[in-house]
Amino acid sequence: MNVLYLILILLVVTRTFGELAERARQPALVGELTAGIALGFLLKHFGDSLPVLSAAVNSETYTSIVGLGMFFLMLLAGIRMEPLDFARSSRSAITVAMGGMLVPIAAGFALGFAVLPESPYRFAQSLFLGVALAITAVPVAVRIFMDLGALESKVGKTVIAAALWDDLLSLFLMALMVAAIAENGSGSFSIGAMAPVIGKVLLFFVVTVPMGLYVFPLIGRYCRYLRFPEVDFSMLLIAALAFAVFAEFMGLHLILGAFLAGMFFHPKVVDADVYNRVEQQMSGITRGFLAPVFFVSVGLHLDFSAVGQVPGFVVALTLIALVSKVLGSGLPAYWTGLSRRDSLMVGVGMSGRGAVELIIAGVALEAGLFLQPSPPGPVVESLFSAVVIMAIVTTIVAPIALRKLST
Repeated sequence: MNVLYLILILLVVTRTFGELAERARQPALVGELTAGIALGFLLKHFGDSLPVLSAAVNSETYTSIVGLGMFFLMLLAGIRMEPLDFARSSRSAITVAMGGMLVPIAAGFALGFAVLPESPYRFAQSLFLGVALAITAVPVAVRIFMDLGALESKVGKTVIAAALWDDLLSLFLMALMVAAIAENGSGSFSIGAMAPVIGKVLLFFVVTVPMGLYVFPLIGRYCRYLRFPEVDFSMLLIAALAFAVFAEFMGLHLILGAFLAGMFFHPKVVDADVYNRVEQQMSGITRGFLAPVFFVSVGLHLDFSAVGQVPGFVVALTLIALVSKVLGSGLPAYWTGLSRRDSLMVGVGMSGRGAVELIIAGVALEAGLFLQPSPPGPVVESLFSAVVIMAIVTTIVAPIALRKLST
């Protein structure tokens, strides 16, 4: 019952803030994030007076619903992008992704070495900052371009494809770092730590791509003979969940499996009317219910403690996050043939964080990355909080800037 109460509150608040944002000529995403920040502030200062709401927000059930929101966002994005479209976009997107990853990683690593105290974990902590800056939150990028009605534009497809490559490579680096910490306790790399991760990534694609190309069409032809209601919707969910579970089993993130499964569901696999009906159903449940719940959860994570402890570091981290993505992604986009305006939109579109970023920060926290040296010092103590602030600020700035660039 507590979770039902929470969902009621979240939907009313997010729809209200989303409507206010739209009337202020801003994307609804900005309103949903602002709603999360407001609720987080309310719970932090008046949580004792709202015990039911506070308990529901911290429940495992709510965490599961938030994960489901991320899953459906990526599944919907995959449905709207056919494999051929993704392959075409990826030709330029790989270049954009490499620039959008290497420049922020270098900038974050340099910032870490400049401000972090000497310790055995300094290399791993600096790499964490670089990886945190390199990530583009794919669900955030998807929602931004959906709100703008530009998900299927050249810029939208380039950003989504590049963001997926960025996140795959960033998750790969983070997996290596966590494996290295677990192996020798210092964050230094070794062949023993790298080989299993590389093998899992390759195995994931070796299994899923042939399944999508050859097994999905075969299943699609036989689905018409099944008689239970909404068979196409159910079969798509089963496939997407299977891909997502397999991705997590391989040490990757569920968003990759959900996106791939959706991408292989297109009018060449099922009839056009079936595709349109399922796409509308998926859009309704995602944009009308689960996506707002997911994005309000991002705002709930905001913690201003780093601003009081190390304000200069927080400002520097946020500015570097924005500039490194715009330059690292925008310049390669321009070099591959996009106009200056479209290239700037690519750079800005790649700047939104807030989803995978928070997950990776949580993984690093659990790995003990912020405990060394002992005592850790103000910057190391504030790393988690600073990264969360940076993620939310960039997630709010990106859609506002894109709305202005697109008009």
